[in-house]
Amino acid sequence: MRITLPPGMEIIGDIAPSYERVLTPEALALVAKLSREFEPRRQQLLAARTERARRLDAGERPDFLPETAHIRAGDWKIAPIPEALECRRVEITGPVERKMVINALNSGADSYMTDFEDSNTPNWRNQIDGQINMMDAVRKTIALEQNGKSYKLNDKTATLVVRPRGWHLDEKHVLVDGKRVSGGVFDFALFMFHNAREQLARGAGPYFYLPKMESHLEARLWNDIFVMTQEELGLPQGTVKATVLIETILAAFEMDEILYELREHSAGLNAGRWDYIFSCIKKFKLDKEFCLADRPKVTMTAPFMRAYALLLLKTCHKRGAPAIGGMSALIPIKNDPEKNEVAMGGVRNDKARDATDGYDGGWVAHPGLVELAMTEFTKVLGDAPNQIGKQRPDVEVTAADLLNFQPETPITEGGLRYNINVGIHYLGSWLGGNGCVPIHNLMEDAATAEISRSQVWQWIRSDKGVLEDGRKVTAGMVRAMIAEELPKVQGAAPDGASPNYARAATIFEQMSTSDQFAEFLTLPLYEEI
Repeated sequence: MRITLPPGMEIIGDIAPSYERVLTPEALALVAKLSREFEPRRQQLLAARTERARRLDAGERPDFLPETAHIRAGDWKIAPIPEALECRRVEITGPVERKMVINALNSGADSYMTDFEDSNTPNWRNQIDGQINMMDAVRKTIALEQNGKSYKLNDKTATLVVRPRGWHLDEKHVLVDGKRVSGGVFDFALFMFHNAREQLARGAGPYFYLPKMESHLEARLWNDIFVMTQEELGLPQGTVKATVLIETILAAFEMDEILYELREHSAGLNAGRWDYIFSCIKKFKLDKEFCLADRPKVTMTAPFMRAYALLLLKTCHKRGAPAIGGMSALIPIKNDPEKNEVAMGGVRNDKARDATDGYDGGWVAHPGLVELAMTEFTKVLGDAPNQIGKQRPDVEVTAADLLNFQPETPITEGGLRYNINVGIHYLGSWLGGNGCVPIHNLMEDAATAEISRSQVWQWIRSDKGVLEDGRKVTAGMVRAMIAEELPKVQGAAPDGASPNYARAATIFEQMSTSDQFAEFLTLPLYEEI
């Protein structure tokens, strides 16, 4: 099928007949305009990330910015939150797959963060089908017949919030003036063009989650994109509202500044815990004093995670902004009541801690957890939609607190094998088009897989990367375990016979044993799909 493209744009992905709904000349013209205007700044900011990473590798320690002290000290608040975003006690998340979209919107959660990023393999089909699913969801026409079952929306559904891709990800199938467009700009522009007016007419609006930021200048770029897009579409300024995921250690030092940059478009901050842990490993990967214990031991009660969570809460409420807690990766365990009760207890404790601290809501990864999480927040909030009024002047967090990386032990053979097993399993599934995978009774996405592979890389290189039985973690040890874990993965995965898993094992070995650390595992993977 042929579609009309704006001058200078090229699409090198297949165009299925249904794609003409999304890839309209007018929508693509918005993509092209935003790309030409803002792509140079995106590249500058990505270059700044690289330079900052070089300085951290050389031993620099992050701190709060002296040049923005006046913003942190100022008495300002974000613009008022729209009614549709006032109550966000439970937010469910998941990829833009059609059945998932229907079930999540029907789950009883207050909000549904539909994901073009970490829980979604961003192949061309998934991205465009996802946009079609969004158009149908906004108009409440989305439905599905599958395996003899019918899926359609209830009368009452969760508020839709969309997560476009982060600044580091391209959309390789769309070129403007010979260069790839930003994946995030592509996702955002198409969604805005097709849905913003419809959402406003239905009493909500275009709401977004913004991932992977490392500085307030990256937030400023998004804000400028919002302003231009609203101008192009004839929408009032401030129509777009965005919640920023604080999921990098560098962004934790600029939370006030990020809220300030987006203050007319802000819907608060979220404690993106799994990417945050990965970011800490990545940014201090060469620091001889840095080494985290087995992944399951690094919880929200670890000193650096506790400091980050409380600082986010205090910062948001001071600025009149919602503070949304992160994801417990635990999911229901259907065939083992005893293990299920332990898992549900973990979710219960996680949400009770966030609610008691003062958070306004939190994330779950499975519809079966919505009621449980809602109960814990309702115990604390009662009938109130949020607890933004709960200020935390008692919280004082220093740079040293944010950098207090504990626990360092234990590192066990079981923990090392777990990381290898999860890494291979997730990468194999991702290559097959599924970016959200239940593995060992946890819901894994790119963020949790990043922890697994980055820990292995760092344990090999750190003097502290020693198993509790005294053996040093080495590349040879890891290669031997990869060979042993691959058959286990192939036996456990529903599509274990796929060649994707053997390929995943090779990729995992390359990523964990090579001299160079891959910035994101999704970058080399994206070139393979």
